[in-house]
Amino acid sequence: MNRFGLLIISIITLFFLNQTPVLAQLSAPGASGFDETSYPTFATADSIYIFCAADSLFTIGQLRAETALTGTKTFFWEKYNPLSAAFEFYLSESVDGSSSEITGLADGCYRVTITQGATTEIYRAWVFNNWYTADGAVTESNCDWFKMEGTYKTANLEYYDLADNSELQVSKDIKMEWKLRDQVISSSQTTQIFNPPTQNTDYTFRVFDQYTCDGVATVTYTSIVTKAIFSANPMSGEGPLEVTFTNMSENGDPNEYEWFFFYDLDYLKENLGGSTNPDDSIMLIAYDQNPVYIYENSGSYMVKLVSKKITGNNVCADTAYLDDYIVVDTSFVVVPNVFTPNGDGVNDLFLVKFWSMKSIRISIFNRWGQRIHFWQSGDVQGFEGTYTQTVWDGRLMGGRFASPGVYYYSVDGVGRDGKRRQKHGFFHLFRGKS
Repeated sequence: MNRFGLLIISIITLFFLNQTPVLAQLSAPGASGFDETSYPTFATADSIYIFCAADSLFTIGQLRAETALTGTKTFFWEKYNPLSAAFEFYLSESVDGSSSEITGLADGCYRVTITQGATTEIYRAWVFNNWYTADGAVTESNCDWFKMEGTYKTANLEYYDLADNSELQVSKDIKMEWKLRDQVISSSQTTQIFNPPTQNTDYTFRVFDQYTCDGVATVTYTSIVTKAIFSANPMSGEGPLEVTFTNMSENGDPNEYEWFFFYDLDYLKENLGGSTNPDDSIMLIAYDQNPVYIYENSGSYMVKLVSKKITGNNVCADTAYLDDYIVVDTSFVVVPNVFTPNGDGVNDLFLVKFWSMKSIRISIFNRWGQRIHFWQSGDVQGFEGTYTQTVWDGRLMGGRFASPGVYYYSVDGVGRDGKRRQKHGFFHLFRGKS
């Protein structure tokens, strides 16, 4: 062979030994993210494959080299050593297939040289096991707010310029978020929550990056606050009005409830118009869990509940008022104008209807002005919701039936609104059955 032919062979051999890598022929099954190097000096960029590992102990990186060469070929794997600034032997295998795969890879740059006879292919790629460990804690807590702070550790992804061995960093664009269930409530490492919940509540701190690798921690807020809630039933009616208060407060201490019963609105206007002391408006303070209170007098009444939660040196309290006033109706009396005590079960009794009366006197007279019946009560109680009272059954003294005709009544009483109620009139007594 002449000297010119030897020169051509030498050039071809050097071409295959020093050709630049073809990125498309080296893949990373299972990689979570992909990037490329930004070498300051080295001319050709290499692929970067990111694997999301559970923690720093896991090495899950893998690479697969593929070739179109047929027949037996050698896959010669090397790994870059930044201490020596050179590629060093990692694995070699000769196979008939078209690919070779290496797994369980630690961080670093891997190079594979595929040879078959005089043909050579060279590929390179960086592999990183990216991991996060997250933690978090409630750092401050009071009656108005609490603060949570998240912390994390993560893999430091370092690579090197293959020309001058200068150290470089993979930018991960790390982000953080706090979530309450599925709702993101903050995108900061530290978050402050106002109006704390009354239940122990789990929050999630998450740190993540552009390669979808993340770390998650659960932080439990132990509630030290309470919310006062209550209802009243009934809210209105005749006096005396018995009202049952149902305590539905959240996270309150059982023995730390205070109920404040205020005076009637008219009483406050007439008697406390110039007072600047709010305690003057309080009629009664109770400490029961579910009190029952009887409003004796007509009026409009407000009630408030204070619920407390004591945790160490923290005493958190919340106050709730009724949405509307409890109304005890004003007084009145209604007297029928027809009375038929004939035993047919209809209108057989002379029933007088009272509303919010405290005391009452009723006299019945015949047509000659003689009082034939008298009824009175010094503590009218509403008669179990009927608000009526059998004043007369139509019999005279001795049990004799009164004769049909016109009779007169006189009502004199005092209502629970403090007003005197007087009523006079006549009614007809019929005996015949219809």
